[in-house]
Amino acid sequence: MNHSKDEFEPFEYSYYDNSDWYSNNAEPTEPPKGVVSPCDPTADNRIFHVCMLSFSLVVVLILAVLTRKHKFCGGFARGSSSIFSAANFLDQTQTKGPIVAVFGLLFSKLSVLVVAPDPLPFSKDTPGDLKEYMKILAIFYYPVLFYPLLVCCTLQHKAGYVFGTLLSSSHLAVQVWQTFDCPKTPEIYAYYALLASLPQLGCFAYLSVQFPLLFLKGPETDEDLDSRYYTNYVKLLLKRKASTASSSTTDKPKLSERILEVAKSYIYIPEKVFRLPLKLAVSAFVALVAMYHTALLLVVLVVPTLHIVRAGIDENIAFLLLGFGVVLSDDRMEVVDIVTFYTWLLEVCYLSAMTLSCLVSLFMLMRSMVLHRSNLRGLYKGDVYSVYNSQKTIRPSKAGIVCWMGLTGYQAAVVCVGMAIQTVVFFICFLFLVFMIIIPIFYGRNVIAFTIAGAAWPGWVTLTLVTLLQHVTAKFAFIKKEAGTRDLNNRESLFLLTYLLFLVNTVVGLIVAIWRMVITALYNIVHLGRVDVSLLHRTAEAYDPAYRYYAHSLKVEVSQSHPVMKAFCGLLLDMMVEGGRAGQIIRDAEEGLREEGPQKETSRRRIRARWQLLYTLVNNPSLLGSRKHFQTQQAPEAVPNGTPTCSAKKGGEKEAVKTPAAPAQPTETPTTQDKTD
Repeated sequence: MNHSKDEFEPFEYSYYDNSDWYSNNAEPTEPPKGVVSPCDPTADNRIFHVCMLSFSLVVVLILAVLTRKHKFCGGFARGSSSIFSAANFLDQTQTKGPIVAVFGLLFSKLSVLVVAPDPLPFSKDTPGDLKEYMKILAIFYYPVLFYPLLVCCTLQHKAGYVFGTLLSSSHLAVQVWQTFDCPKTPEIYAYYALLASLPQLGCFAYLSVQFPLLFLKGPETDEDLDSRYYTNYVKLLLKRKASTASSSTTDKPKLSERILEVAKSYIYIPEKVFRLPLKLAVSAFVALVAMYHTALLLVVLVVPTLHIVRAGIDENIAFLLLGFGVVLSDDRMEVVDIVTFYTWLLEVCYLSAMTLSCLVSLFMLMRSMVLHRSNLRGLYKGDVYSVYNSQKTIRPSKAGIVCWMGLTGYQAAVVCVGMAIQTVVFFICFLFLVFMIIIPIFYGRNVIAFTIAGAAWPGWVTLTLVTLLQHVTAKFAFIKKEAGTRDLNNRESLFLLTYLLFLVNTVVGLIVAIWRMVITALYNIVHLGRVDVSLLHRTAEAYDPAYRYYAHSLKVEVSQSHPVMKAFCGLLLDMMVEGGRAGQIIRDAEEGLREEGPQKETSRRRIRARWQLLYTLVNNPSLLGSRKHFQTQQAPEAVPNGTPTCSAKKGGEKEAVKTPAAPAQPTETPTTQDKTD
């Protein structure tokens, strides 16, 4: 039994040798159905970003030269911007649309790069250990890439509008090209990249239309202090309001009127004499974009998976359920139909929960915009308690600056987290409603909840009757009305019933505690996406970080962009620029000195102007603490923010009675002192 050496050589098979695959005209293997192969668009992303970044740098340099030349040639200019301070976030009169669109672009890019395989466009097939570092670099790269669009809008130069048109049109054209080349991508869902790019395409399209319109319209000459918005705001404040008091106002409003008022409180209607600050407008639009991206992610992460699961259900599902002791039917095909139907109900419940979450977030956003306007108006008038739980000084601070800078990003993040939690909670509620209530009623299955409730029906009936007994006896037996007043009646019976129902009320209190927890949780979950409402008690609202950000940012906004202050500063600047001509006109108007008018009319105007000035100074709470009377007779802590407390006022009145009257000051009349007290 001799064998040659060749018989013992093992056969070497190469798994990577595919040379015989295409023999005999065999066709290549097609990828599995539903799997999207990677796609490289014709317009290479790396080359495009290198070109756009270089072009953007050239545009910024050209605009810097033009802006510097304009400053040298134009001399003194008010409200002029530079390339390093493109957007004046404290100006309420500038064009908000392009700035809002740029911020929408930035957030859309952030939402896409979180799940993108290549966060930076300059690298392809990024290794897993470097992907997080690339995401950090991308967070700083995209603001630099889109910054020239912001500069072109806010510099108010025709060359800037031309460059802005070129930049936005180039971005739009290349992105549309890449979308048509590769509508399907392998990450998460086939059409996720296409759907996620819709907000970016919309913002680019808006900028491509807005820049030519701004070029044709020309630079704005009535922004910030030059605008008539601030003077119109002051005129509206000083306008005499018509008396609306009537007998009908004391009547109780009807149900339809109350419903209409509630509906109006959730609809933001712009007003001509009041504009939202730019920071809050940007926050509202970014929150809207955040809702879209969050809803898109919630859909593509769950719904396609449910479709795959439902398509893969076959007769083997009956054996799988039997292993867990679940027998839906003796017929395996009926089991397949039941499980398929239940899977479809899961999808319906999830989509209903996500839709409800989107609607709730949208209504909360509109309500927030209405409340923003109400809070700003209150702070403009000095009503600090409309926002804060204690007396505050409206001025910038270190914490206020930090909160004001991060308000927009904080709002977007809170909306995203709020929508995700709302969707999960609403999904659980819909599942309980469908599988524990609706299906048992219509199909006679899953009657667990009804079985438990039916077994405990004596307890429920007892609690209901006891609660009803207490309400009926409180209304008819323990309250008596005499001469228009109410008092206790049958006190002995009241004390006896209180003792007898103690244990029953303990059980009722347990149900009330559970109901209180449910109501509190639902209220906080519904309002989780709002930063203008604190989820804590009024005394503990400082521990709510979202509301703290909002409240501190309002301090900066009100102290730096108060319309009355802006109107006053614009008036002073007019007096400086026009060489005193405007100041002379104002002084003539105040004193009533008109050369062509009669002496009697001049005297009336002078008296009216002086009384109006006196009334304004007396009723200005911020000047109250600076007067000699309050500085000498009151402690410093008695006048917080220029407003005396009640105790301080009483103390001042007592001291004024004890001390003799001081001689009248040349600048204040006795009438003024009486009004001040």
